[in-house]
Amino acid sequence: MSTERTPFPMHGFLNIDKPTGMTSFDVVRAVRRAAGIKRVGHAGTLDPLATGVLPVAIGSEATRLIDTLVDFDKAYLADIAFGIETDTDDAEGQPVAEGDPARLAALTHEEIETALATFVGDQLQFPPVYSAIKRNGVPAYRAARRGEPMDLDARAVVAHSLRLVALESGHATVEVECGKGYYVRSLARDLGRLLGVGGHIAALRRTRVGPFAVTRALPLVDVTARLDARERLKTLLHAPDAILFRWPAILLTAEEAAAINDGKTVSPPELRGTPEFGLKARVYGLEGRLLALAEHREDRAWHPYRVFPAHTEPE
Repeated sequence: MSTERTPFPMHGFLNIDKPTGMTSFDVVRAVRRAAGIKRVGHAGTLDPLATGVLPVAIGSEATRLIDTLVDFDKAYLADIAFGIETDTDDAEGQPVAEGDPARLAALTHEEIETALATFVGDQLQFPPVYSAIKRNGVPAYRAARRGEPMDLDARAVVAHSLRLVALESGHATVEVECGKGYYVRSLARDLGRLLGVGGHIAALRRTRVGPFAVTRALPLVDVTARLDARERLKTLLHAPDAILFRWPAILLTAEEAAAINDGKTVSPPELRGTPEFGLKARVYGLEGRLLALAEHREDRAWHPYRVFPAHTEPE
């Protein structure tokens, strides 16, 4: 049975403040019910323990831009508990190692800052064995639950900044700014090992994903638990192309727009592909509608690699 309740589709992003205890897909299901639209997705999975920014895409135009949003940098506020390492690298797991209490008591602010500095920049990081990374179609966390943890390969990641905010009672509060694919749980595990005390994530809050900040995030209950949830959603959506704010924009004539819609290359006379201008751009028609994402080919040529047709029917 269709969940649609209106012939007018919605397209855009919600900046949701994910509550603890829910999976990211739980949030998607709640938004899907409230919106009455099947095509809903999220960008950047948060563990059930974690809270904070979870961008939720509604409609075909936004869901087709999720991969672009996933590539953005992210920021977190992590509570790292020293003294115990767990099998999940967070507070929901079982202890697998304990540090020396005397060593734990001797930890200093300066010592942790020095250790954190070694994790800044480009790194090879081993993901948690309880993660969504798949091998032969099987998620690592599923294999770990069966008692057959995968031997996951290290992955190239980057931490732009790691700042120790506070140290109290064996807990370090750390601000993390990182690129895509970075596991803060792995940081907690590796930092604890480097310091010789063990460590895991006690709490984690994502404070930013690209242009979406937690200070402007909406509590899920405020969005979905209302009789007028669908009408409220319409007023809260960010335009799909809001996430492309750093991309150069190309405005086309009607003739060029028709060519782009047919998947053809166009060559606006005033635009050239340069490192300064960028090798990818967002393309608009004269009426201001996002037509496509295009990549530079040669000289003035731009080829659409993702075309967005006009919305003519419900999602």
